[in-house]
Amino acid sequence: MLHVTFIFLFSIGGCSVPVAVHTEVKDSQLYLTGAVYSLDGSDSLKETMQTSIASDNKVEERVDEQVQRVGVTANNMPGPAQDASEKLGLDLANLLLSKGAKEILTVARQLNDAR
Repeated sequence: MLHVTFIFLFSIGGCSVPVAVHTEVKDSQLYLTGAVYSLDGSDSLKETMQTSIASDNKVEERVDEQVQRVGVTANNMPGPAQDASEKLGLDLANLLLSKGAKEILTVARQLNDAR
């Protein structure tokens, strides 16, 4: 699920700002937790979202290894599950941005640049 991590991180701010992400799969559900922090840790936002990555057992789907995805893709993961996980990463980033993550990360980036 590393591609979900990359989508989340780059959607919300890149590698030079304090963001965190954790993924977990339980019972065909992908849980994604993302967080942003001020440099001193005094301000933060953290949210968790989930999506189903269950495959339809009625039809055996061929995994297309030629399809390029963002980041590192889990081997043998059907395309619809990869699509759902990518959408989850973007949705979580947008949720945090709607709750003020951009402001926290803008200050963090300015403080980093001033160093």
